Amino acid sequence: MIGKKQEPQPQQEQPQLSKEEYAAMKQAEREEVWSRVNAQADSVFKDDESMKGFLNFMANCTPQSTRNLLILYEQNPENTHPRTFDKWKEAGRSIRSGEKGYTFFAEQEYEKDGIKANGYTITKAYDISQTRGPQPLPPQKHLPEEIIAAMVEQSPVQLAISDQLPQGVQAQYVPKQRTIFVRNGMDETATICAIAREQAHASFDAVGSGYYRQAYAAQAYCAAYVAAQKFGLDASVFQFDKVCHSCAQLTPEEKRGFIGDVKRAAYSINRDVQRSFRDLEQTIQPDEFSVAAPKPAKASKAKTEKEPER
Repeated sequence: MIGKKQEPQPQQEQPQLSKEEYAAMKQAEREEVWSRVNAQADSVFKDDESMKGFLNFMANCTPQSTRNLLILYEQNPENTHPRTFDKWKEAGRSIRSGEKGYTFFAEQEYEKDGIKANGYTITKAYDISQTRGPQPLPPQKHLPEEIIAAMVEQSPVQLAISDQLPQGVQAQYVPKQRTIFVRNGMDETATICAIAREQAHASFDAVGSGYYRQAYAAQAYCAAYVAAQKFGLDASVFQFDKVCHSCAQLTPEEKRGFIGDVKRAAYSINRDVQRSFRDLEQTIQPDEFSVAAPKPAKASKAKTEKEPER
C-alpha cells in the first residue's frame, strides 16, 4: 500500500560449510582450473600459429610459472605484467575501479606436522594495464652487435668461431668440450638465434641429466625463438609445424613439461644478456653533458716577465 512503510525482509543466512565441505569445494575449484591448464597445453601444440601465439606471449610476459603462463594466456593473451592485488600494493600501484582479475596460481608457504613446505593457492591477478601508477619506462633497445657481445660475455659455456662446421650447421654445442662452435660469416640475426639455440642445449646438459641432443632439439628451437622475440629481432623464419607434429602424442602433463623446459632455457638466456647490459650501464663512462672545468685565469704580463738580474 502506498505510504505504508514496508517491513524489511529477513536476509537468508548462508549455510555454514563444514571443514570437509569447504575442503571438497576447494578441491573441485583446483580440479576445474587444472583441467583448463591442461586443455590450454593441448591447444598450444595444435599448429604453427597456436605455438607461435603462445611463445610470443611467453616472450612478452614477465617471468611466470608454466601453469600461470597457460592459465593467463587462456584468459587474455594481451597480459604482459600480471601480479596479485597485494603485490601491486607493495609496488605502489592500485587496481582501477571495476577491473576484474584473472585466475592465477599464487605461491604459498605452509606448515604441516612442523615441516615447512611450498604450495599454491588459486587467487586473482591483475595486469599492469588494469592498475594506476607511474608510467613504466619502455625497455631499452639494443643493436644486434651489442646483443652478440652480451651473449658471448655471459655465455654459460665457451664460444668459438669456426670455419670448419659441416654444411647446413650454423652452430652446435659439443658436450664433451663444453663449447659452442659458431659458423663464421653469418648475418647478425642468424648468429644470435643460433647461439641462443645452442645455449639452450648447454642449459639442458646439466650434471646427471642424461642429456642427448635430439631429446631437446625442439625445446631448444622454441627457446631460441622466445629469446629472439625478447631481443626484438625478426623471427619470422621460425616454423613450428614440425615441433607440433613431433609432440602430438604427448600427454598434457608432458606438454607442460616441454613448455617448462622452453621457459627455463629462454629465461636463462635473456637473464644473462640483461645482466651484461646492466653491468655495462654501471661502468664509469664519460658523459656528453659533463660540466666543463673553468679555464685558469691568464697571469698578467708584468708578473710573468722575467726580471733582469742585478
